[in-house]
Amino acid sequence: MVKTHAATVGSGALAVISSHQHPTPAKLITDSDNTPPVVAIGASAGGLDALEHFFAHVPAASGVAFVVIQHLDPNHQGMLPELLQRVTPLTVVQAGDRMRVKPNWIYVIPPNKDLSILRGKLYLLGPPALRGVRLPIDGFFRSLAEDQHERAIGVILSGMGADGTLGLRAIKENAGLAAVQSPDSAQFDSMPRSAIDAGLADIVAPPHDLWQKILAYLQHSPRGLHVVPDVEVEIKSQTALEQIVILLRDRTGNDFSLYKRNTVYRRIERRMGVHQIDAIATYVRYLRENPQECDLLFKELLIGVTSFFRDPVVWDALKSEAIPALLAEHPAGKSLRAWVPGCSTGEEAYSLAMIFKEVLAQNRYQQLFKLQIFATDLDQDAIAKARQGFYPATIAGEISKDRLSRFFTVDGSGYRIKKEIREMVIFAPHNVIMDPPFTKLDLLCCRNLLIYLSQELQKKLILLFHYTLCGHGILMLGNAETIGNASHLLSAIDNKLRLYRRIDTPFPLNIDFPTKYFPVATMVEEADTNHPIANLQLLADQLLLQYFAPAAVLVNAEGDILYICGRTGKYLEPAAGKANWNIHAMAREGLRNELMGALNTAKTQSDIVQIQGLAVATDNGSQTVNLSVKAINKPEALKGMLMVVFTDVAKPPVGKSARKSPNASQELVQAELLQAREQLQTLREQMQTSQEELRSANEELQSTNEELQSTNEELTTSKEEMQSLNEELQTVNAELQAKVDDLSRASNDMNNLLNSMEIATVFLDSALHIRRFTSHISHLFKLIAADVGRPLSDIVTDLEYPQLQQDAQEVLRTLVFVEKQVKASDQRWFKVRIMPYRTQDNLIDGVVITFIDISETKRLEAELRNRHENSE
Repeated sequence: MVKTHAATVGSGALAVISSHQHPTPAKLITDSDNTPPVVAIGASAGGLDALEHFFAHVPAASGVAFVVIQHLDPNHQGMLPELLQRVTPLTVVQAGDRMRVKPNWIYVIPPNKDLSILRGKLYLLGPPALRGVRLPIDGFFRSLAEDQHERAIGVILSGMGADGTLGLRAIKENAGLAAVQSPDSAQFDSMPRSAIDAGLADIVAPPHDLWQKILAYLQHSPRGLHVVPDVEVEIKSQTALEQIVILLRDRTGNDFSLYKRNTVYRRIERRMGVHQIDAIATYVRYLRENPQECDLLFKELLIGVTSFFRDPVVWDALKSEAIPALLAEHPAGKSLRAWVPGCSTGEEAYSLAMIFKEVLAQNRYQQLFKLQIFATDLDQDAIAKARQGFYPATIAGEISKDRLSRFFTVDGSGYRIKKEIREMVIFAPHNVIMDPPFTKLDLLCCRNLLIYLSQELQKKLILLFHYTLCGHGILMLGNAETIGNASHLLSAIDNKLRLYRRIDTPFPLNIDFPTKYFPVATMVEEADTNHPIANLQLLADQLLLQYFAPAAVLVNAEGDILYICGRTGKYLEPAAGKANWNIHAMAREGLRNELMGALNTAKTQSDIVQIQGLAVATDNGSQTVNLSVKAINKPEALKGMLMVVFTDVAKPPVGKSARKSPNASQELVQAELLQAREQLQTLREQMQTSQEELRSANEELQSTNEELQSTNEELTTSKEEMQSLNEELQTVNAELQAKVDDLSRASNDMNNLLNSMEIATVFLDSALHIRRFTSHISHLFKLIAADVGRPLSDIVTDLEYPQLQQDAQEVLRTLVFVEKQVKASDQRWFKVRIMPYRTQDNLIDGVVITFIDISETKRLEAELRNRHENSE
């Protein structure tokens, strides 16, 4: 048997293998519904050879179920089961409808069918109406991720295209394992390379090595085995988790302590399984020794599943109801602002831009409204991909043909966002927890981000989102997220679809504005631990405090109780109503007046104030108590506080009480009256002094307070707006810097291209003034850098081409290129071609003139002509 010990991760569980002996492949423990670990394998062109090499190394008793998804001809019966059966001892069958997966079996998708899985059963589905490229691998991978979650394993083998990449992303989102065939071992490397370039591959290896690596992961990963729910986490594991959070913060600058513990634990578990590490403490050491693993774990925590128009019903409601209602509030038009935090690779931000464009087209608002979208994410690599606006051909399965043709252009093997959509979105790295938010927003789309954060942080962010939205702004959340108890801040447009509208509040909200210096919060609950007593002195002190020391409380100058020592229930009791921890409210009858006087006296002197023989009412009668009050001056941390000590006094024997003088009780009453008069006189004098001082300052304080309060509100608002404005400027600056870098690279490429062709070229604007030229033009025109902007006709040339100006004007007029052979000085000849200069928006903005040296061709032509004439 395999020995395991378990550790709690909040609502989930973490089971850690503690034995040095791993389970054999035949004894991999299945899930509670008897579903074994499922390995889904996607392959296409060249996949048969890779599949044979893979299964040739899988033993008969593997303990795992395999599902093979291959691109098959829909009109021919597949032979794949028979071909695989020749190389593997496992049972190979064609998948059937409602067939339950079993360990040590291989299930092959039949032709012209899509395959899905639910609770360990396979379901065959008819292919959808052809709307683009069929993606059966993506479809099954997504279904497997939703059904098996962290126990899902996806493998991509040889194939053309990018099918499987989006499915692997879904598996990674659910903390499953992604394995990919190494591109150099694949006959066709498009599918493996697409998954690797997307940063999704946990394992990259040739087919014959993949099974051993997957098996090692299953043997080390507790998610590959049976998991016992709701078990306790060891203190060592809790400490190790906090150490990992600190290492991540030091390495990346991002604090994951407020993420849900379950989420963080799952990601750590997965990385431990990949590296075959059994104990979380060992993984901490591995992180410290390998800083690059911190980067990989950081990426693991940021894996986000996203797609165009995810949950189409939500986008339809946004298009048909929410955005038109928002536009109707501004009939004269407005520049709207939107924010998409956690945008990943940009699909959601671009979807919002496309929906807005469609709304404008339907309502003919094009000239009245504009939308600026700020899209942010922690992952800078994802932001870089989003800025490119390039997506694989597989998105054809998510987007309608109309939207593809309207908002995308075909670019090589994929699609690129058109310029009109790209210009609506500004991408930038941003931490929604630590960085100032974008403000004055009309629409905020934060979907499937809050589910990874703690409840406390979710509440803070909902308050923050309310602050950032303008009046009646729209908030979009994911289908598993809610606004909690913030119904007084946001009204539901459609509660089922998680669409909300901002409500103006008549009172200020206590918003916890994000800061770079976010406090590190512990991710584990405090545990009761018994620390050993250090020495005999400490043990003796504890016994004295427990059994012999009088009851005492430490209070501040206002009487608020800060610390309680011993059992004080005989002297203090909670007052009825709202909880009040002030000693004056809690003092029992017979103690309250004397306690007030003693505290006031102790504040004005350094000696101990003592009052003896107080009769304090108790639950069983009364108790005689001596009261001692001492103002504290040292240590500095306790300066200004007061220590109140209660000491019980034994009642005198009945006999002695009987022998007292008849006047004893009268004398005691007179003494108490005298003491009360003295205290009253002292209080009266203090009150008169305080009234005089307060009266003189009250008028000034009232006016000053009003001014300060107004100024403080203005400063607070200005500070928050400045922080948000600064964040926006940084975002725009980052976007512009990225564009400048792209422009610089493009300019360098063009200059090198033009110079390497050795073709003299000059660019003229629509007025035939010089815009740019190559260095080779100096052989024909005496041009220098200062000539940019001058008419070309003003420049001296060696060409015998007086009609150059007229031909250039004719090209501008007719848009038909002109090509001529023109003679220059020194018996040189050039082919002159004049073409229109077209911009990216298909506008004519001048002409391009190229001069190709054909002198050698002309010389050979003349020699041939002379030989022909001489021969005649």
